Amino acid sequence: MFGLSRRELAGLAAAFLLTLPAVTPRLYSSDEVQYFSYLRSLWFDHDVSFENEYRYFYDRGVARTHGFEETFLQRTTPAGRRVNFGTLGCAILWAPFYAVADVGTRLAGGTADGFSPPYIAAVAYGSAVYGFLAILLSIAAARRVTGHGIGAAVVVWLGTPLLFYMYAAPPFSHACSAFAVALFVTIWLHVRRDWSPRGLAALGAAAALMAMVREQDVFFALGPAADLAVRSPSRLRQHAPAAAVGLAAFALVFLPQLIAYYALNGHFGPSRLVGRKMTWTAPHALQVLFSPDHGLFFWTPIALLAIAGLVLLAWRGLAETPDARRIGACALVMAAAQVYVGGSVESWTVAGAFGQRRFVAMTILLVLGVAAVWRFARTAPAPARYALATGAAIAIWWNIGVMALFGAGLMDRQRIELGRNAYDVFVTLPKMAPHLAYRYFAHRESFYKTAAPEDR
Repeated sequence: MFGLSRRELAGLAAAFLLTLPAVTPRLYSSDEVQYFSYLRSLWFDHDVSFENEYRYFYDRGVARTHGFEETFLQRTTPAGRRVNFGTLGCAILWAPFYAVADVGTRLAGGTADGFSPPYIAAVAYGSAVYGFLAILLSIAAARRVTGHGIGAAVVVWLGTPLLFYMYAAPPFSHACSAFAVALFVTIWLHVRRDWSPRGLAALGAAAALMAMVREQDVFFALGPAADLAVRSPSRLRQHAPAAAVGLAAFALVFLPQLIAYYALNGHFGPSRLVGRKMTWTAPHALQVLFSPDHGLFFWTPIALLAIAGLVLLAWRGLAETPDARRIGACALVMAAAQVYVGGSVESWTVAGAFGQRRFVAMTILLVLGVAAVWRFARTAPAPARYALATGAAIAIWWNIGVMALFGAGLMDRQRIELGRNAYDVFVTLPKMAPHLAYRYFAHRESFYKTAAPEDR
């Protein structure tokens, strides 16, 4: 399973189970409230009217970020409902965990209202599980292409904001997004051998799930589309019926989201307020990567190594994997599509959130890229390999350190201040680490007394 031996799978599962006490079962931002409200409203009220959910969290001080009342408790959609910028996919993925919480709460005689702590915990732990499944799928994909996987996956797990959105703020959509994209890419790697109707139906269904978790993730479909498009005209004609089956599967699986859109917004699409945030010429594409204050490569330096690995894979290929160059090129197409979308959003800085969170969906591509670097470095001189390992370790500590500073309110949550934050991560934090770790596990509520980051 997952391309792992039973021993490897058991070891990784045990490591993940040991990390579960680090999961924070708490809602605090408007994004989290929106995604959770979808699930709670469908489960208990059987609709997509979120007035009571929003009011519950607002009255209890959970959702008090700037503008929450005006946006979610005063504004209405053309259908007369409260605005929700989220989608249905997280509710679908969280539903099994939520069901367990609901049944357990009723059997225990607890408050079965959909809001009580077991329900919140179900969503939080569900996200952590999906983040872990994304790591397992990434290992399988990287091994399939490069022969390496576990080490690269651990580096990405610890060295990217996935860690934050699995443990510190799991009710965001990002861990679920990483899973949905990883599932889609994994299916693509299997389907591309023969592009069978059954395989393309599975790929289309996975693409629909991916788009229902986060709408912009549908752009990952450009990679497999490019893979199929570069084939000879005769083979394209041969695969046309199977492609039609894939499109039909996408439409069928995406239908619940269309119905939800219509009930919520009065038309078969997301809120028009979302469209106003987009400038489709992607004026911020370079900034979203290279801005010293907000760029992906400054928040998450391991991403630079991963992209370099994808470039190497597309350029040089691998003798053991005949299609490695094409896979690497298609992975770069998917990564470029995410840069394009991220650079098209007016709120490209995601200021107030941890890291360039919209790139968490690229987890499987980052693992593939790091695994490719490991593979190419195998024949490099020993000093180069040691330098590579040292760089990866520094990038991991940087990610964990910035997480600690961010969570403890010891940095400007609106941006990276490279010099100051580097000093704190590598000099100040090692002295504070034991105390912060104790607070996190013994008195986690003490972190909540700091101002919650404004979600944008």
